[in-house]
Amino acid sequence: MGVYSSIRAVHRDALKLANRGHSNVYMTHNDIVGAPSLTSLRNVFKGKCNVDVKYRTNSTSIRIYKTKLKE
Repeated sequence: MGVYSSIRAVHRDALKLANRGHSNVYMTHNDIVGAPSLTSLRNVFKGKCNVDVKYRTNSTSIRIYKTKLKE
């Protein structure tokens, strides 16, 4: 669990955490499954709040949640 200000760092850490086994990593959002890439993650989050994306393997699931924080 962490708080990030860079989408590149989020993508990098999610891939590291998910890629621990011998299976492929897939990115899922709204029941759409695809290969994880920085460009596709950026396009999902672009202009939206309260959106989540999962990086999944056979044994691991990493959830990335974008929200708008207010102080």
